[in-house]
Amino acid sequence: MRKPFICGNWKMNKNVAEAETTINDLKDKVAGIDNVEVGICSTALCLTTVKRAAAGSEIVTGAENIYWEDSGAYTGEISAKMLADSEIEYTIIGHSERRQLFGESDYEVNLKVKSALKHGIKPIVCVGETLAERKADQIEAKVNFQVDAALKGLSEDEITDVVIAYEPIWAIGTGETASAEEANRVIALIRENISQSYPEAAKKVRIQYGGSVKPHNVEEIMSQPEIDGALVGGASLEADSFAEMITKTAAIY
Repeated sequence: MRKPFICGNWKMNKNVAEAETTINDLKDKVAGIDNVEVGICSTALCLTTVKRAAAGSEIVTGAENIYWEDSGAYTGEISAKMLADSEIEYTIIGHSERRQLFGESDYEVNLKVKSALKHGIKPIVCVGETLAERKADQIEAKVNFQVDAALKGLSEDEITDVVIAYEPIWAIGTGETASAEEANRVIALIRENISQSYPEAAKKVRIQYGGSVKPHNVEEIMSQPEIDGALVGGASLEADSFAEMITKTAAIY
């Protein structure tokens, strides 16, 4: 069985003191839960604080973005090598906000995925369609194109360390969400697409759902057979709401 992965994406929120307080609260609330992997992806500024505060717990730490070169004249960027040196376990790659606001391309996503894996960082690759693409019945074509581009050139073993997060763009931060059944259907299509080239990896790769996942809907989402976790935005900013989601998921498994 694929271990469910509930991961918070704090985005550009929390200073260092707030991050430390939240992690201290969270680890107390989820202590003893070992059948759900719990992660927090924070700003680069807070990464070492989150890592230190989470010490002694099962909470893993992730970045929200990386650059694909190891070092050099790339002002403002952080490399996978730097994350590895600080024992950071995960990084988000290709979030729709990066793609839309900063022009991140599928080619760049692939470079980042390869760099992360090279340094032992597990990438959380975000894919998803716009509302216009959804209305035009382009969901499958869009997400499969993004997944294929992100995984290009990887071995089957490498793909088992990749997490895919299906986040329909129209549902991110809007309060709208795909129905649990619809999310499950799309995630099943993603897994089937991966299986065409990587049949064994497709059985192992974890595919999350993201997009306005909250305490009130997490049980319905996580009860779906193909959904292996959630990438959680706003609801991960408060320890109480995030812990509630983790506890509800643990009860399902």
